[in-house]
Amino acid sequence: MNVSKNLFTLAILYIMKITGVTIVRNAVLNDFPVVEAITSVLPVVDEMIVSIDKGDDDTDGLIRSIQSPKLKIVYSTWDMTLRKGGRVYALETDKAIDHVSADTDWIFYIQADEVIHEKYHAVIRQTAEKYVNNKRVDGFLFNYLHFYGTYDYVGDSRKWYKDEIRIIRNDRSIHSYKDAQSFRRGEEKLDVAKIDAEVYHYGWVKSPEQMKRKLKNVQRFYHADDQQLEAHLNSLDFFDFNEFDALRKFTGTHPQVMQQRIAARNWQVELDISKKHLSLKDRLLYSYEKLTGKRLFAFKNYRKIIK
Repeated sequence: MNVSKNLFTLAILYIMKITGVTIVRNAVLNDFPVVEAITSVLPVVDEMIVSIDKGDDDTDGLIRSIQSPKLKIVYSTWDMTLRKGGRVYALETDKAIDHVSADTDWIFYIQADEVIHEKYHAVIRQTAEKYVNNKRVDGFLFNYLHFYGTYDYVGDSRKWYKDEIRIIRNDRSIHSYKDAQSFRRGEEKLDVAKIDAEVYHYGWVKSPEQMKRKLKNVQRFYHADDQQLEAHLNSLDFFDFNEFDALRKFTGTHPQVMQQRIAARNWQVELDISKKHLSLKDRLLYSYEKLTGKRLFAFKNYRKIIK
């Protein structure tokens, strides 16, 4: 009887732990909203590990400007010889995860241009608590909003991934996959539960000049061929945001942590979103998705076992 009572007491006293993880390099040069990204998950996590490559700017100082006792900064030097296919991003993510303590239940991975709206904080904690003892669940799947050009437009075609894994169980057999878009166990897809929350992705919201500079910097991590890289670096110094296939107007609210950045926007891009630049095949698939909410033939980095 006493043993059962003690076990019950221990179960009540057990507190689930979530550790946040991100990696960052040249955040100032590329104008990444990484401070907003980190700040947006701090209310959800119990600790936040930020792995910094000091790179070519004061990213270190930028991250240190975040005033939180949850922040844990570590340092790493990115291997630029491993840039083919963005592989270095996955390797650096795995290295950052190595700093997560053994008593962590879930790892919340956030990229430097991804932000979580405060309206999702409670549901994220609640869902993580609900499944913490369900070992069938390897992680959680988030929906995505991909902003484009300005904070007013959202990608609305199949080229924008619809959802992705951003919380994984603290299991060292799980690793970052390809260019850190997702996670796998070896080559095996993870079994995930759907979480009723969205990731706000701001990677394509910049001035035309800053967008082009960012793309040139990022492409250094994808082009293994030096001639291809050189051609890309010598291309025009501004990005043409009119080269889109399908967009829609965003009618919701942005996360509170983004409000100052949004107010400071100093460029304007007007896009005619009534035009859809789609092939016949993509137009048919697009129409079907709008009618049914289902995306046919889409690649999935996961196995969804709980909706």
